[in-house]
Amino acid sequence: MGVDVDAFVSDGFVVLRGAFDAATAAACREVIWAELSGQGIRRDDRRTWTRPVVWADCRDAAPMVAAAASPALLEACDLLIGPSRWTAPVPAVGGPVRFPAEVYPGEVGYHIEGNRWIGEEYWTDVRSRGRGLTAFFLYSDVGPDDAPTRLIAGSHLFIPPILAAAGETGMAGSGAADRLRPSVLCRTTVHCTGRAGDIYLCHPFMVHTATWPHRGRGPRMISQPGIAVPDGFAIDGSDPSPVAAAIVRGLNGMN
Repeated sequence: MGVDVDAFVSDGFVVLRGAFDAATAAACREVIWAELSGQGIRRDDRRTWTRPVVWADCRDAAPMVAAAASPALLEACDLLIGPSRWTAPVPAVGGPVRFPAEVYPGEVGYHIEGNRWIGEEYWTDVRSRGRGLTAFFLYSDVGPDDAPTRLIAGSHLFIPPILAAAGETGMAGSGAADRLRPSVLCRTTVHCTGRAGDIYLCHPFMVHTATWPHRGRGPRMISQPGIAVPDGFAIDGSDPSPVAAAIVRGLNGMN
């Protein structure tokens, strides 16, 4: 499974189709349903699907560990960050489960992910110390009606100057996205759709948002772990990783 590095640098993401197999994806869904049953949500009773989004805390369940150990994912992390630079293993987690609903689910808005908590906000800095990539694992099939995550292609190139101006401390991810020119949000959008077992691998500065409503037939099950890089990236041109190359490209206004 090849990774188009040039596309990653310019667009900010790559898609690993079939990164883990259908049986592993099905086992992940079983774990999620078991966790949801503890919250009174039953697979066979749609009357219990009363909330538009519910978080399933399935950390380190065996099927999630297997999905996170996908050879295609590990090879892509080595390629985009650099071997031995990121913290293994990739976190094995559950995530938000979105149920069919027309009501506003809350927490919808463009942002980038952070790498550390300051107060109640998730902060990051121009070197992205702490986060090397953001992954979106599809545990269920996700179509355009299933409230897929929306990415702004190329938006990661507009974030570095904003973070650089904030200095070593950086700023909250939502604050960085708020400082973008409105025209950036009018760029091409890509929705994280696909078959169970696909993984979207995104630059840490990718601007994205949840979407609503969910007009599909069943719940959408994903996770969104971050791949950690404790020391972050050099931004003086000396760092050979594609993640760093994109940051430098953005700092140089090549967007």
